[in-house]
Amino acid sequence: MDSTHDIVIVGGGHNGLTAAAYLARAGRSVLLLERDDHVGGAAISADAFAGVDARLSRYSYLVSLLPARIIDELGLAIELARRRYSSYTPDPANPSTGLLVDSGDQAATRASFDRIGADKDVARWQQFGDDLVRAAVALFPTVCEPLPARSEARRLVGDDELWKELIEHPLGDMITRRFGNDLVRGVVATDGLIGTFTSVHDASLDANRCFLYHSIGNGTGDWDVPIGGMGAVTGELERVARAAGARILTGAEVTGVDPDGAVRYRVDGREETVRGGRVLANVAPWVLRGLLGEAPGDKPEGAQVKVNLLLRRLPRLLDPTVSPEAAFGGTFHINETLTQLEGGYATARSGQIPTPLPCEIYCHSLTDPSILSPELAATGAHTLTVFGLHTPDRLTHPDNAATRAQLQAAVLASLNSVLAEPIEDLLLTAAAGAPCIETKTTADLEAALNLPGGDIFHGLLSWPFLEDDEPRDTAAQRWGVATEHARILLCGAGARRGGGVSGIGGHNAAMAVLEGD
Repeated sequence: MDSTHDIVIVGGGHNGLTAAAYLARAGRSVLLLERDDHVGGAAISADAFAGVDARLSRYSYLVSLLPARIIDELGLAIELARRRYSSYTPDPANPSTGLLVDSGDQAATRASFDRIGADKDVARWQQFGDDLVRAAVALFPTVCEPLPARSEARRLVGDDELWKELIEHPLGDMITRRFGNDLVRGVVATDGLIGTFTSVHDASLDANRCFLYHSIGNGTGDWDVPIGGMGAVTGELERVARAAGARILTGAEVTGVDPDGAVRYRVDGREETVRGGRVLANVAPWVLRGLLGEAPGDKPEGAQVKVNLLLRRLPRLLDPTVSPEAAFGGTFHINETLTQLEGGYATARSGQIPTPLPCEIYCHSLTDPSILSPELAATGAHTLTVFGLHTPDRLTHPDNAATRAQLQAAVLASLNSVLAEPIEDLLLTAAAGAPCIETKTTADLEAALNLPGGDIFHGLLSWPFLEDDEPRDTAAQRWGVATEHARILLCGAGARRGGGVSGIGGHNAAMAVLEGD
């Protein structure tokens, strides 16, 4: 036994760093073990293309759920930029027109609804936005507090009909009742399908939970761009954790955890063991069970493909009424009508890649050109991040390279269906002459980030409340970080209220430790 610490944290993703910062600041001795040669997990920036001076947010890319409370309490020097445009969605039946939701110009948004024949949905869209903000204002302040009971959360929302729509009935019921246009319905539905393989009509309500987390961030639901890239967020968390006295050891792969707090790890070819008064697991619960020597159970399944591109300029659109700067200035939805989303789910369930593939695109460099060198930015170059839905891990072949090529082709075909020029013609080239495009499958995420099945949420999301009859006897139960072992707590995306770049899992694990001590 080489040492003992009050806290040993397994995994150096952003939640592990958050927990380390809070606990070290509270005077606890903290050791964080990270298998990679750097911390950050999915929340990193990387030079993805050799010889090209661009720092891409390689995996995670936007921030909504990171509470201002955590930023303020830890003194994080990070800047999040709001995007003017909410979304643009070409009409797949007629890509020369589309829906542009302009948060800075209500009249322009109304005119855009009119152009796609959705004039009756304008007022419904505005009312729906107001309703979601009310739910967000009621529920988001609770995510950094002990879990409320279901009945308490319902009282906080204060609207039984809205509660039933969001929490008790399938998301598709609300969408089809509130909106008449298939494209508008799809724009709403996508927030229930990010990384979640399901139908919006499924009685499991998996889409509802995903939708809720995508809608309540900081009481507004806005998704902001981290200035300097996602690595800037991780860099600040690492800085404050180290400044508080946390010991961070990279290149340390945890190989086993015992319920009594012993953690075995491998570093520099040596086998080491450390004991923690508490062990905080910033890994998926499925992974933790394996480290404990327990039967891991059913493996989680991610359902997305991520494609990063670097372009010499933004592409021209088939829609002449919308500039590329506006279209790519928010979330660019492609082939995501509700009919296409539901059809894509059925196709993927049958074992095939959906055609066309539902996708959404983000252009970080329009809001934050600092991720490009001044010289590269001056040329008009831009990054694009494409997130393809309904590509579950079950579609991955034993030859992941073949899967990667198929999914990349499906993404590019979907994107080209709404452009006036092939996206391939705009790709910059890296040092060796290869085009600046990289594709990450669920298998790639598992290999690089230890996400089982490539599941970005570490498993199915949970409601941000306890059922009225659920136990709350321990601090870990009240904070939503409990495991079957008293010394071991979850502190990552697999905790209650986990998922996304939020720091909430790390904060709540730290609070459970401090309350329980």
